[in-house]
Amino acid sequence: MRYLTLSFDNGPDPDVTPRVLDVLAERGILTTFFVIGEKLAEPSRRRVAERAFAEGHWIGNHTYSHSVPLGLKSGQDVAQEEIQRTQEVVGELSHPERLFRPFGGGGALNECLLKPSVIDYLVSGAYTCVLWNAVPRDWDDPVGWISRGIEQCLAQDWTLMVIHDLPTGAMDHLEGFLKRTEVEGIRIRQDFPPDCVPIKSGRIVCSLAPYVSNLV
Repeated sequence: MRYLTLSFDNGPDPDVTPRVLDVLAERGILTTFFVIGEKLAEPSRRRVAERAFAEGHWIGNHTYSHSVPLGLKSGQDVAQEEIQRTQEVVGELSHPERLFRPFGGGGALNECLLKPSVIDYLVSGAYTCVLWNAVPRDWDDPVGWISRGIEQCLAQDWTLMVIHDLPTGAMDHLEGFLKRTEVEGIRIRQDFPPDCVPIKSGRIVCSLAPYVSNLV
């Protein structure tokens, strides 16, 4: 059996996310939406996140500005500016484990993701850091991402995929992607593969070395 955990980054979008929620609801699929703080601060976008939360989806923190990977941002107050600020906006919509996903810049998993002060903040704040192991680049290829995503799912036992509820046209094909997963016998679940969660509820549970810069 192969498993897939879907996650949506960079929203919410008042035009795209509701249709995504419709498609997921039609199939009884639950996912996680990693939201950008400055977007969630807008009332129309927050209402969409509130709907997602009410329907059983998890809401995670994906930085406030989504401008520069945290491992490349200098200064000791980066975590407060990007993580704490977003968490305050998320408020009561937050998952109990305070899910956080760093910004990877094109989906890269490298030392740009985090830096020591950010890790200290995540640990002290009992956050859970959620990475990924599949990026079909839906923002680059609004149609071709489907086949690429299926290939990524078939190449490993448990896939944690990043796609984006953004107005690129890619989510017009979400239903087609989900039909393909059914054909391939891929079972969709909401929880995360352990090797994609290096920090769980403030505990470092696997090596962070590949994801940490030396920037102060």
